Amino acid sequence: MTHYYFDSSGLVKNYVLETGTDWVRNICTNPSHTIYTIRISSAEIVAAFSLRVRTNSIQIADGQSAIHQFKADFQTNYQIVEVTMPLVELAMVLIERHGLRGYDGIQLAGALSLHHIRDSLSLPALTFVCADNRLNEAATTEGLLVENPNLK
Repeated sequence: MTHYYFDSSGLVKNYVLETGTDWVRNICTNPSHTIYTIRISSAEIVAAFSLRVRTNSIQIADGQSAIHQFKADFQTNYQIVEVTMPLVELAMVLIERHGLRGYDGIQLAGALSLHHIRDSLSLPALTFVCADNRLNEAATTEGLLVENPNLK
C-alpha cells in the first residue's frame, strides 16, 4: 500500500483536465493507495474551481460538477489531516524558513507532521504530491519524497 499526501494543486487535477490529470487519477482511483490531504484543501479546491468558472476556463456546469464530485470524495476517499495549533506553529517556522505563502506553509506542515508520525512508527514514507515548484523545493529540503504531477 502506497501513501500519498496531496496538496490542493495536486488534488485539483483529479477533477479537471490539465497536465498531470491522468497520473493523478491513476493514483486516486487505485484502491491500494491511501490519499491524505489537510482540511483546508477543501476550501482551496472549491475556490480553484470557482475561479476557473469566473474566468471562463471551464463551463459553469463543469465547475459545479467538479465541486459536487470533490465534496463527495472529500467525505469518503481522503484521509483528512486536521489543522491544530502545533501544526500552525510548525507552519509559521516553515513559512519563515522557506518564504512560503500561508496556506502553502500549512500544507507542508500537514505533510511533515504526518511524515514524522509515520517515521516514528517505522511505516514507509509517504509521497508529497504538489504542482507548485517552490513548495516542492521546500518539501524536498525538509526530507519529503516529492512528485510533481506537472512532470508526469
